[in-house]
Amino acid sequence: MSTPGSIPALTPASTPAPPRGQPGPHFAHLRVHLPTLPEALASLLRTVVVALFLLTFILQPLLIPSESMEHTLLVGDFLLFNKQVYAPAGRLTRWLLPYRPVERGDIIVFHHPEPPLLVKRVVGMPGDRLRIEDGRVIVNGVALDEPYAAFEPAPPNPFRDNFPARIYTDPQVDPDWWAQMESLTRNGELVVPPGEYFVLGDNRNHSKDSRYWGFVPRQAIVARPLVIYFSLRRPSTTDPQQASLSAGDDKLGHDRELSSMLAGFARWKRIFHVVK
Repeated sequence: MSTPGSIPALTPASTPAPPRGQPGPHFAHLRVHLPTLPEALASLLRTVVVALFLLTFILQPLLIPSESMEHTLLVGDFLLFNKQVYAPAGRLTRWLLPYRPVERGDIIVFHHPEPPLLVKRVVGMPGDRLRIEDGRVIVNGVALDEPYAAFEPAPPNPFRDNFPARIYTDPQVDPDWWAQMESLTRNGELVVPPGEYFVLGDNRNHSKDSRYWGFVPRQAIVARPLVIYFSLRRPSTTDPQQASLSAGDDKLGHDRELSSMLAGFARWKRIFHVVK
């Protein structure tokens, strides 16, 4: 019994039930908005425009098909590369997108007769004096510090390992490049002309690069790799031979077949790896 002047406590039974077809008091504040057809189309159009802008002016996908940049880039890596980083800065885009000149040590994407696009690393800048001794790159009298360079086993090749060569010994060398190289060699060093760049693959013993076909003109450089967005496991000619499974390992194969397929399908740890 309540005392005079007191407010009686409400019990669940005393709360009036909402009319049929209407939400209860606890859900009255919830609102669900479904977009109309014009709103959905406008949202889709904005997404398409942004994607086309990125793919046309900034980012573009690229698949690594060969082992020439191992172990920085592997066969089966899918890259997004920045197409604007080396482009001439215009008044409208100067503040929006970062631009900078090509620098020694950069990995670049450039036009090449065959295949149409190549990926290599810049080691020689315009005006540099360059030579290679026993695989070591020496620029302007100083040996480069190249922690990214790999030297996979390969048969000896005097032209490849000691550059520029005095004698034409490798049939894979472009004859026109050989003639140009001779005219640009001074005291055993190759002088890089203005507006040209000397590039090498990181996998030095398995790369066809400036040693074989010459310089990369500045106007041929179109982009810089940005990130690995996916990586499929693909065989490389420099992979070591895999040992066959022993009998003890084989009996576990059926239990782990699915997990092995998923683990072996891609290089999951390389996804979203920034290229340097």
